[in-house]
Amino acid sequence: MPDVRLASPRGRWILLTTVLGSSMAMLDSTVVNVALPRIGRDLDADLAVLQWTVNAYLLTLAGLILLGGSLGDHYGRRKVFVIGVVWFAAASLLCGLAPNAGVLIAARALQGVGGALLTPGSLALIQASFHHDDRGRAVGLWSGFGGIGAAVGPFLGGWLVDGPGWRWVFLLNVPLAVVCVPVALRHVPESDGRPVRAGAAADAAGTSAGVAAGAGVGKGRRHAPFDVLGAFLGALALALVTYALIEAPGGSAGVVSGAAVAGLAAGAAFVVVERRSPDPMLPLDIFASRQFTAVNLVTLCVYAAFGGFFFLSAVQLQVVVGWSALGAGTALLPTTVLMLLLSARSGELAEHIGPRIPLTVGPLLCAAGMLLMLRVGPGASYAADVLPAVLVLGCGMVTLVAPLTATVLASVDVARAGVASGVNNAAARAAGLVAVAALPLLTGMSAEAYRSAGAFDEAFGRAMVLCAAVLVVGAVLAFATVRRPAPDCRRPECRTHGSVLAPPLEGERAKGRLTLGDG
Repeated sequence: MPDVRLASPRGRWILLTTVLGSSMAMLDSTVVNVALPRIGRDLDADLAVLQWTVNAYLLTLAGLILLGGSLGDHYGRRKVFVIGVVWFAAASLLCGLAPNAGVLIAARALQGVGGALLTPGSLALIQASFHHDDRGRAVGLWSGFGGIGAAVGPFLGGWLVDGPGWRWVFLLNVPLAVVCVPVALRHVPESDGRPVRAGAAADAAGTSAGVAAGAGVGKGRRHAPFDVLGAFLGALALALVTYALIEAPGGSAGVVSGAAVAGLAAGAAFVVVERRSPDPMLPLDIFASRQFTAVNLVTLCVYAAFGGFFFLSAVQLQVVVGWSALGAGTALLPTTVLMLLLSARSGELAEHIGPRIPLTVGPLLCAAGMLLMLRVGPGASYAADVLPAVLVLGCGMVTLVAPLTATVLASVDVARAGVASGVNNAAARAAGLVAVAALPLLTGMSAEAYRSAGAFDEAFGRAMVLCAAVLVVGAVLAFATVRRPAPDCRRPECRTHGSVLAPPLEGERAKGRLTLGDG
């Protein structure tokens, strides 16, 4: 039984370790977009390279995060977490030293592998180490500090890009790892996949987003074997479809078509493998819940729009408006601040009135915010043009993100809440991945568009309209399908949401009910 108290020295060391580890991935997800224009200029790269700089990371992260947590459950959560931190730092160093675009993209893909190991492990360590009475507060502090890291990221990234250079955006992770690893090895207790009580593997699976460990584990059994084939096919399908979308504007028609067909075939094979596997990474019968299926469709719409917005807006503010990287990074800061301050209250409101209204109104507010971004062009003013759009967008995020997480957990049986959370997290990341790949193609953005203020501004306007339309579709889906959950359903432990690009992981269960802290 975990027995570390939060107020003890060891408890504080554990919290510091997990915050440092998760902050590495959190910072990386928020600062890289700010550096994209400078990366493109320094490496003489076209738009496809900038897309791959973002998507190579998202691809391996989305494809492997469902498997990453179960590795920790099997081999030891601290061990896999430390390996993930070291791996992430080594890949970050390679990114910072990359002599050309090809090395940078490969290093970003390696970063995603490290992220798939350390991201689920950070929360898993908290929930495997702390005493039951302190666990809720520990998760709340972990989530809150992670949100602060997300808020600092764009500011810090912009300062680094304008100062010592974009390479320091990646090199920043190395000193964090140098502090994190020794503290973890000295102060964090190990927890692993020894024989567990009935349902405990499902708890661990949700904690670490390891869906493979969450299906069908009975009393006295060890964790289920890894669904390596499923993970490979899922990642391959995403990779091939992403390649086809990014390379379509200037690539060979035969190669692009072949990649698209092969990607769809890999996706179909993934479904067949998961249906036949006794211990699938993605148990397809979970989609028998209509509400779960509907909420994940809303998730795809919402996070596709968010992924496209954050990818393009940082470039728009620098290339078209003419701001520095620091100015572009801090311009979007109000969205994070609003989420830190108000997401917990939004979740409480949704518990009283039900999730249908927040999940309908939230996407509509976000759509309005993106349409307001149409005013952001050459000579735009922050106070008159950017800030109103960002505030409306932030209010929409506050309204929908916390209820979305809660509704996912409430839409399935308590025993499968960990599986549900893992699937939803993977869906959110995959949606952002596809949006970054598809938006330039759908808006007619050429390979050199980011070098021309006029060309990029026109394509950005079309992209914001498309993102707003996708959000409206999400709002209609939510209004038509989402219903109030049962009163005794599971509710999220992470109450504070700090970064919309990194939805929190959920999954700890205690006696069939979630113990809520002040997170």
